[in-house]
Amino acid sequence: MHTVVVGTSGVTASDVLAVARAGARVEISEEALAALAEAREIVEALAAKPEPVYGVSTGFGALATRHISQELRTRLQRNIVRSHAAGMGPRVEREVVRALMFLRLKTVCSGHTGVRPGVARAMAGLLNAGITPVVHEYGSLGCSGDLAPLSHCALALMGEGEAEGPDGVVRPAAELLAEHGLAPVELREKEGLALLNGTDGMLGMLIMALADLERLYTSADVTAALSLEALLGTDRVLAPELHAIRPHPGQGASAANMLAVLNGSGLTGHHQDDAPRVQDAYSVRCAPQVAGAGRDTLAHARLVAERELASAVDNPVVLPGEGRVESNGNFHGAPVAYVLDFLAIAAADLASIAERRTDRLLDKNRSHGLPPFLADDAGVDSGLMIAQYTQAALVSEMKRLAVPASADSIPSSAMQEDHVSMGWSAARKLRTAVDNLTRVLAIELYTAARAVELREGLAPAPATRAAIDALRAAGAQGPGPDRFLAPDLAAADAFVRNGGLVVAVETVTGTLR
Repeated sequence: MHTVVVGTSGVTASDVLAVARAGARVEISEEALAALAEAREIVEALAAKPEPVYGVSTGFGALATRHISQELRTRLQRNIVRSHAAGMGPRVEREVVRALMFLRLKTVCSGHTGVRPGVARAMAGLLNAGITPVVHEYGSLGCSGDLAPLSHCALALMGEGEAEGPDGVVRPAAELLAEHGLAPVELREKEGLALLNGTDGMLGMLIMALADLERLYTSADVTAALSLEALLGTDRVLAPELHAIRPHPGQGASAANMLAVLNGSGLTGHHQDDAPRVQDAYSVRCAPQVAGAGRDTLAHARLVAERELASAVDNPVVLPGEGRVESNGNFHGAPVAYVLDFLAIAAADLASIAERRTDRLLDKNRSHGLPPFLADDAGVDSGLMIAQYTQAALVSEMKRLAVPASADSIPSSAMQEDHVSMGWSAARKLRTAVDNLTRVLAIELYTAARAVELREGLAPAPATRAAIDALRAAGAQGPGPDRFLAPDLAAADAFVRNGGLVVAVETVTGTLR
């Protein structure tokens, strides 16, 4: 099994995906263990002094004014974890929790948190054992980090609360630790706080959303090309020289992808035939501009994620070179929250333009010779009428999900934490938006494929032919009388979701951009 080594300089997005989704093992480098030990010496030296140091010998948040005596500090660290593990609602997905745990370990290993090496080893042990703490949907305001979600993870590290074992069964964390030979951790000065103060949940969800959206934006170029073909549109609008004079990188990439997919098509260029039109509709002609803007949004979000992956997010932080511990505001989730919201906006717009193309394919007044709703016997058969209803419902929800969570803030902790990012909420709604976008593109694919097959006597491009053949092989049936449609749409959804659409097309085109 693949192993990810965590050092002091952060991790990559590929590392996060390997641990979160592929179950990769985690190891801590010798360099990181040495940095952990050095930072711990500083914390213990400060803890022995009579002067109060935030997070080491004081309370937390609005209670930071109280100086905590040495005999109460273990209890203090245990109590912060117990009290902050206050999440409610449905369980968060296993991949999200594993990403969150791994990213917290990444920051711990930076040497800026003051956590003992043994605590870091215990965190890696939990991941390697396949033990996933139960984390709930609600509890993070995206400031002071993802407090409640991270607290539920720290609680399991202490042998308390509930967790899911490798078999998928939820049981007491203490039982699972014992079964895997892991000892519960007794937290000392600073350690409870260090396990809770991070943007790890929202960052993990951002990294996974970026991976999914990269695939979906390529898929959208394919479905847009297929719709253009089915509508007998012109591919002249995709010419490189047109996009060179408006040099947005994403736009150029999307146009190039569509042109590659349509290469050799016998369906394009018929816009001057029986019902001549000078231009295709915006949803067809402007597909590269809309998808391209989304691609550029992805590039910006990726830059933010890379910076965050290289960060040590905690409060207070240890500065080993100066031998001190300082409070800071680096736990604030605004940088991550903004791009999470930005991606939800871009995804909603991509879904919206795809739905407009689907509706055009089903309307006999705008489809240039296709039967109403692509029905076998219109009137007796309804064809794909209600598939577009489903698509419209998905798009409508995505528009609601595009309302920025990061524009809101509710003060907490007796007005000490008086401006928060709501980044966790932005991440949660983005996950739903990504799921919905997958379904929207699946419906466009299914509709456009049927429309192309109904264009008798005209041959599609080799790449779109390969896509349609692979779609049919995946279980989504072709034209014919009305049937139970949900299984076909589910098959199309799985085909897009697992990357099958892009793979099928790239067997002809080579790697798309």
